[in-house]
Amino acid sequence: MKVHDLKGAPGSRTQPRRVGRGIAGKGGKTAGRGTKGQRARGKVPVGFEGGQMPLQRRIPKLRGFNNPFRVSYQPVNLDVIEASGLDEVTPETLYASGLVSKGALVKVLARGELTRPVTVRAHAYSEAARAALEAAGATIEVLPKPWGDRRPPARGNALTNR
Repeated sequence: MKVHDLKGAPGSRTQPRRVGRGIAGKGGKTAGRGTKGQRARGKVPVGFEGGQMPLQRRIPKLRGFNNPFRVSYQPVNLDVIEASGLDEVTPETLYASGLVSKGALVKVLARGELTRPVTVRAHAYSEAARAALEAAGATIEVLPKPWGDRRPPARGNALTNR
């Protein structure tokens, strides 16, 4: 078999309809374009709106967006807690030590080791950090988020959502 012997499956290639071959044929006279107007006479680009600014150019071209519900934490690792020498680790004491920004949400991560029991108050913990803190005999306290619950109200009766 050679390339010139290859053929498509039966029925896969149909002949295009021949229009504009006189009034005797199915696509005669106006050839399926209707009567008069720009589209009957010549080529019109896809998306052309008669000279009006096309939709494709009217819509602003935004590059991504900022998620208003993003929760960003400042990480604090176990080796930082160990090196700080603090017995009580809170966002305030970490800020005073220069380890986090003011008002930051703190998440404890598990890099390094903790060899002494400490009291840790943070907004979040990784699973490995929680296990390492419990193994070291540390006291763990999860602080509430400063904004509370940000979920949208439950759908239901219009009277209950007022």
